[in-house]
Amino acid sequence: MFGALIGAAAGTLILTGGGFGPGVAERFGALAGADARIIYIPSASSGIRLPSGFIWIPPEQPDATHNDDAFAGEIARLLHVGSVEILHSRDRRFWNSDETAARIGRTRAIWISGGNAGRLADLMLGTKAEAALKRVYASGGVIGGESAGSIVIGSFIVRGRPDKPVLMAAGRERGFGILPGVAIDPHLAESKRENELVQVVDAHPELLGIGIDESAAIVVSGTQFDVIGQGRVAIYDNQKHGDTWYYELPVGSRFDLANRQRSAIRDRDPGSQIRD
Repeated sequence: MFGALIGAAAGTLILTGGGFGPGVAERFGALAGADARIIYIPSASSGIRLPSGFIWIPPEQPDATHNDDAFAGEIARLLHVGSVEILHSRDRRFWNSDETAARIGRTRAIWISGGNAGRLADLMLGTKAEAALKRVYASGGVIGGESAGSIVIGSFIVRGRPDKPVLMAAGRERGFGILPGVAIDPHLAESKRENELVQVVDAHPELLGIGIDESAAIVVSGTQFDVIGQGRVAIYDNQKHGDTWYYELPVGSRFDLANRQRSAIRDRDPGSQIRD
């Protein structure tokens, strides 16, 4: 129903559990390029507080901050890139326009904020903007996401109803499928969600569940991902592992998405670039 696991692709995904652990933003910046102009999509959120303390509230809110230029500068510093274009709208027509798709197509790096994954799906699923995101990834670009931005990259959306925080909402489960065959659950330890994806993969055994602590991230390249940051990632494969229905991958681990199993790492350099 939600697609097979990912095949080899030219691009890279960096998906966090909701924050920026050690080395996560730096990895995105290195992949995007220090002088890159990237796109940042904050439309899942009703308000963003950055690690620096800077607050951005979208124009649809009565307490909107109207500080987009300063916000873009803060994001550029956070993600270690040259400059940032804020791409935001709560109008689905905006996301289905040729102009918006072209703006996405002119960049090689995109970051999608946290917030509400169901809201993001309502706005972008099936639009020209979604198709443009997939083309950027397929052609070698980098897409990053945090929390809701990570959830929507998978095939299955948890808590997909903007108006009701249920885990599985019939008719509102489909994500962008940029990482197909996967359901992602962020804030794993912090929100005590360790058992949530057990329910999801029981109902949809074709899915692989990936839970991510807030300060951890997965870096997907081809058919594998590495765990970076701080904390851990949990794998839900509909198999029992000791007393639980999941097992944990610490930082430094590598996982093979095609075979659904942990991979051996033969070499790792001091800069945390994990490789075969």
